[in-house]
Amino acid sequence: ETEIVEKIRDMEGMEERLVVSTVDVLDYHSILAAVKGCCALFCCLDSQDGYDDKMIDLEVRAAINVVEACAQTPSIQKIVFNSSLTAAIWRENICSEKDVDERSWSDQEFCREKKLWYALAKTLSEQAAWALAMDRMLKMVSVNAGLVLGPAVTKKNPRATMSYLQGAAQMYENGVLAIVDVNFLANVNIRAFEDQSTCGRYFCFNQIVNTEQGTMKLAENLSPLISVPPRYECQGSEVFADRLRNKKLNKLVEGTAC
Repeated sequence: ETEIVEKIRDMEGMEERLVVSTVDVLDYHSILAAVKGCCALFCCLDSQDGYDDKMIDLEVRAAINVVEACAQTPSIQKIVFNSSLTAAIWRENICSEKDVDERSWSDQEFCREKKLWYALAKTLSEQAAWALAMDRMLKMVSVNAGLVLGPAVTKKNPRATMSYLQGAAQMYENGVLAIVDVNFLANVNIRAFEDQSTCGRYFCFNQIVNTEQGTMKLAENLSPLISVPPRYECQGSEVFADRLRNKKLNKLVEGTAC
């Protein structure tokens, strides 16, 4: 078992109302058993093994299993589905767009052509989840997070982190490379569940990385996954136009979700 799983199991012994279940997201019945009696499901399908073309169908199947299990569980009030900004930012000529918000989706063929497997998996799994949730009349919101940073996050999830960063240079130049603190993301998940007016998708990020200084700070946070040349000094002051908009998130944080 991983260190995280061990810590969760230790918590079970200390928290009276906490029950830990082992679930295979490709096994519908194991999910169904785990969510029995629950009022909400917080879903995050990131693969610790990284992403290739074979992972896409697996993640889509997992998303369908999760939503269907919730649909068959009367006590479930809401699903908070954790997706990614990469499900919205990859398409041709995005640099010509002024605003990229929750209405945006990544282009599937563009992702296949560029072999952006993480982005394609997140796009297709989220779309599958939305389609089934609407068909089953389930209340669902999605949280489309930027690159998640925080204490030991990249160390414990190196392959998922590097998968997100596929095409990082182009994201940076297009003004759509964004980061989010893991604690802030957790709080947004809680708010998304507790606020009864939440609806649709929420872009979740703390900062857009669009300067050379910002990329250097990001590289330092990602060390040792990404190495910074010794004695490197920023050479330029160019600032790329940021395109991401998170007005819905700001309203959620302020208490007026939609």
